[in-house]
Amino acid sequence: MRDADGSRLDRARELRRNTTVAEGRLWEQLRAKRFNGVKFVRQHPVGPYFADFASRSHKFVVEVDSATHSSDAELQHDAACTAYLRENGYRVLRVSNDEVLNAMDQVLVLIAETLDQG
Repeated sequence: MRDADGSRLDRARELRRNTTVAEGRLWEQLRAKRFNGVKFVRQHPVGPYFADFASRSHKFVVEVDSATHSSDAELQHDAACTAYLRENGYRVLRVSNDEVLNAMDQVLVLIAETLDQG
């Protein structure tokens, strides 16, 4: 029988395998310390949530929200997640799939500005 941590790691791996196109494109910019030498990880477990992209050393999370993040239930979940991350010392930047796919340069500027604020 797997422990709770094992099942969370399995869930993180599943989320990484089922990434969206936007997440995949952003990951290409962030992976392997390509972005300003900052190490990011994908689908990082933080409490009951999984951060799309996290820099643990900078306590910074980037969440990429798809069009499905517009229902009341999704918006409440996102707000709870953001609140939890902030309560635990993380700065959170939320961007949409559309922003990543159509305005990557602006998204990267926002990420850089948020990192500089830390």
